[in-house]
Amino acid sequence: MERELASMWELSFVVPPDHETLDFKFLLKPKDAETPCIIEEGPTRLLTGGMLEGDVRLANFRLNGDDELLEFRVFNKADIVSPLDLAASWRVYKENFQPSKVRGIPDISINEAPTHATEDGSGSSLELDLEHYVVPTPTAPPTEYAANLAATPASLDQPETPWTNDMLLSDGIQSPRSAAADFKDDSYHNKAMPEAAGAVAAAAVADRLHGSKEDRKLAIVLVGLPARGKTFTAVKLTRYLRWLGHETKHFNVGKYRRLKHGANQSADFFRPDNQEGIEARNEVAALAMEDMIDWMHGGGQVGIFDATNSTRKRRYMLMKMAEGNCKIIFLETICNDRNIIERNVRLKIQQSPDYADQPDYEAGLQDFLERLTNYEKVYEPVQEGSYIKMIDMVKGEGGQLQVNNISGYLPGRIVFFLVNSHLAPRPILLTRHGESLHNVRGRVGGDTVLSEDGELYSKKLANFIEKRLKNEKTATIWTSTLQRTILTATPIVGFPKIQWRALDEINSGVCDGMTYEEIKKIMPEEYESRKKDKLRYRYPRGESYLDVIQRLEPVIIELERQRAPVVVISHQAVLRALYSYFADRPLREVPDMEMPLHTIIEIQMGVTGVEEKRYKLMD
Repeated sequence: MERELASMWELSFVVPPDHETLDFKFLLKPKDAETPCIIEEGPTRLLTGGMLEGDVRLANFRLNGDDELLEFRVFNKADIVSPLDLAASWRVYKENFQPSKVRGIPDISINEAPTHATEDGSGSSLELDLEHYVVPTPTAPPTEYAANLAATPASLDQPETPWTNDMLLSDGIQSPRSAAADFKDDSYHNKAMPEAAGAVAAAAVADRLHGSKEDRKLAIVLVGLPARGKTFTAVKLTRYLRWLGHETKHFNVGKYRRLKHGANQSADFFRPDNQEGIEARNEVAALAMEDMIDWMHGGGQVGIFDATNSTRKRRYMLMKMAEGNCKIIFLETICNDRNIIERNVRLKIQQSPDYADQPDYEAGLQDFLERLTNYEKVYEPVQEGSYIKMIDMVKGEGGQLQVNNISGYLPGRIVFFLVNSHLAPRPILLTRHGESLHNVRGRVGGDTVLSEDGELYSKKLANFIEKRLKNEKTATIWTSTLQRTILTATPIVGFPKIQWRALDEINSGVCDGMTYEEIKKIMPEEYESRKKDKLRYRYPRGESYLDVIQRLEPVIIELERQRAPVVVISHQAVLRALYSYFADRPLREVPDMEMPLHTIIEIQMGVTGVEEKRYKLMD
């Protein structure tokens, strides 16, 4: 009961509309705990259907025998609520009755490291060698040369199409297959929208209603000399757009060349005066472009066309092939840092299939440098059409990004991503909070504190971070705004801690605080809907996984921009969504990804792509 006035109190209760009749009397409890309660005088009150029966009457309490009579007015206000709201409100009330243990902690804080490091009990200490805790990674593919991850050339699995170089290179003529293809955008009846929610879906609708037909399909055509990071940029951009929900595919022309003409082509194949080599390279470029356009006809949305495309003549050929089919944006990567170029050249010799059969590193290096010289002789920077120029952006600082004739939601998102993207190596550590009381009880959502095991994990995690990042002075700790992540981070000292609302667990709406068995019993239709499509299912008054992905985009952009290690302490659904980005997993797999408690996923970002390692600190 809450006191409204000196002689008026308000009684609040929640009952279902079909509850049994309740009979009761009010009790007046003195402040003195040893004095017994005083029972209301008069007949028993009856509550039926949320309403008091009988005439409204005062609540009378007689004090000190017959000497003093207290009177209180009684008002009845009935709010009819659904069973969903009733279950949710009751669970939330029960679990949040105790005040939060983290109130008063600012959004940005830091615990200073103690002068003398101490172990908080033997149970929280770790082995000196962190490799002792490494466990197998369940989903990550083996590290592979980036170009090999591109699309498998579909055209090379089909019967040979007569090739006429003059047709492709002459002005105003498209490739034979593309010229014959009638661009019927039937895919928009079956796959009209990206697999997304929020801003991405809204932008897709607007583009469909107001944009031209060819603007609905986008081709990002890479331009640049070898060893300038084109393929790594293509892989990162493909991963980002797929994660946002756009149907995106990476087409690597070098892969086509190796399958069509073999992987052991010497530098002479790339000479600007080798007409046969020029025709062969234009042929595979046209085949890759045709495959990309055919894929777009089948529902693809964004194609990443990865090749040097170093001459205007080649680029005009691609633009002609794209007319009426898709919009082209050229993405030119320019690097003037000799150290970065030399590093990329070394990686090329070590990893590229072009040199897999070359045992002599120096011979391979000499051949590649000659190939690079051949390209430099004829290289023409992009000045035509819509383009984005990345100039010395690899290091993530001191570079430039130039854009020309760029408009629309998706091209704008691509520019924003590229501005914040770099290849500087750094680790990103992902971990769930320590076990919470809701984890123990099998309930979803809530804002409960840690269990005993969860508190132990928070101490072990602090020890792990101290050992793993002992040489990193600029690392940061990110948590959600829910107390179970903040409490997990509390023992970590010496690093700034930042709370992100975007990292909060998926909002389970009216199901917050319930078990899945309770959801199945009380809301069987909701339970079945979620079971059929966990990716798109949205809890009543809550969120879906696609909603979570949309609110996590600023987190991904900031993780790409960071140059120092970041430790993300969050929740199962959120970490599934983040992990799917780094592992480049299909969105349909996100809701079922393994994300165990008391386990750290280390994502290593760098020039060789994304590598993963897992540490399990507790069972």
